[in-house]
Amino acid sequence: MTSQRVRLGVLGLALLSGFATPTAASATPTAGSAASAAPSPTVEEQRLDRAAPQEILRRSGFDALAPRLARALDSARSYGEGRRAVAREGARLWQRAVDRAQGRGPSGGDVSRDDDRPLYWARLGMTREVRTWEPAFGLTDGQRAALLDELERASRGQDAIRYPQGKSLKRILLTGFDPFTLDRDIRISNPSGATALALDGTVIETADGPARIETAVFPVRWQDFTEGTVERTLRPHLPKVDLFTTVSQGRVGRFDIERTNGAWRGGFADNDTVGRTETVPVSDPASQPQWTTTTLPHAAIVAARTGRFPVYDNTSVTEIPAGGSQPVVRPDGPTPGSTARAGGGGDYLSNEIAYRATLLRDRLGLHDTLPGGHVHTPVLQFGTGNTTEITDPEFVRNRLDIIAQVRTILKVAAETS
Repeated sequence: MTSQRVRLGVLGLALLSGFATPTAASATPTAGSAASAAPSPTVEEQRLDRAAPQEILRRSGFDALAPRLARALDSARSYGEGRRAVAREGARLWQRAVDRAQGRGPSGGDVSRDDDRPLYWARLGMTREVRTWEPAFGLTDGQRAALLDELERASRGQDAIRYPQGKSLKRILLTGFDPFTLDRDIRISNPSGATALALDGTVIETADGPARIETAVFPVRWQDFTEGTVERTLRPHLPKVDLFTTVSQGRVGRFDIERTNGAWRGGFADNDTVGRTETVPVSDPASQPQWTTTTLPHAAIVAARTGRFPVYDNTSVTEIPAGGSQPVVRPDGPTPGSTARAGGGGDYLSNEIAYRATLLRDRLGLHDTLPGGHVHTPVLQFGTGNTTEITDPEFVRNRLDIIAQVRTILKVAAETS
């Protein structure tokens, strides 16, 4: 039995520019009893055929991974075989990206090993293969959605968080993000994702003994957060770890330890050019607070010499005061009874992952015992004058310095918590 695949070519730049305005979120596919036609690639997947992503894949050796999944799907004779292929290739992608970042195995090309972009673009190639797969035995919408979910979780390390047994080892959990704002610059890398790859499974020596770091990466898409990807990934682990931090790219030239997180989405377009302006949707909204706070040892982190970038304790928020109607910036944090309009980390998905993770911490009864919060890294910048090349020495140096400084911040946090 053979399969037929739908393969779509490059959309023109004019069509891509037409997606630049945030749109309403599309409906989530539901399971049905009959096979459905394969959907078109997403806006995010459509960027894959542009020159820079193809160059990144080619120069890292990750250009072979989506075709390998395609061949496995083509030979699948049942949904179960297809699902096993997706799970296997997704896990291989994550492990290959981690191994490459940590110097194991062949580099596959001349793109520096610390680069997170091969993982991102290879994953999109693989999700596009699954999304456009039309096997002879047919797929329901629900089955296709399950395959995509399996691939996302496996290729992001979300289902590979495991710590050794025993009490002599501290446990640290760190999360990063995909690249974003790709319609501004398709070459963009995200240092938080690069940090997750560089630190996954590594051990740091602290004054109190060794600490094991496990990591996962999250998409820059509102819908995934609405569907609970953060809580599903973190809930099994927060009661067992000694420290957690969500990490994202923030401001130019500085780190920030975000003191307060707000329950508000500000509408900025995600990687599928979808915008959301609303209260962060969580379970049990009747008990949902407007604000959550970090329990990271922010004073100790700011005071320590962790690297070449300055580190700030960011206490600013934007709120609508109790009884008011207009947003007000509060440099020293929210006032009683106020409504959130931006946490210290803004009103985008970096604020939201911090809000969701710390709210989960609190709902698990861990506020007073589990240090956790959000770290914003500096913006990762290309070298002066580089407006076309996918990499340069300053770009690599900046990313390596950010990774090293996050590692030191974790060490300080572990020693002072």
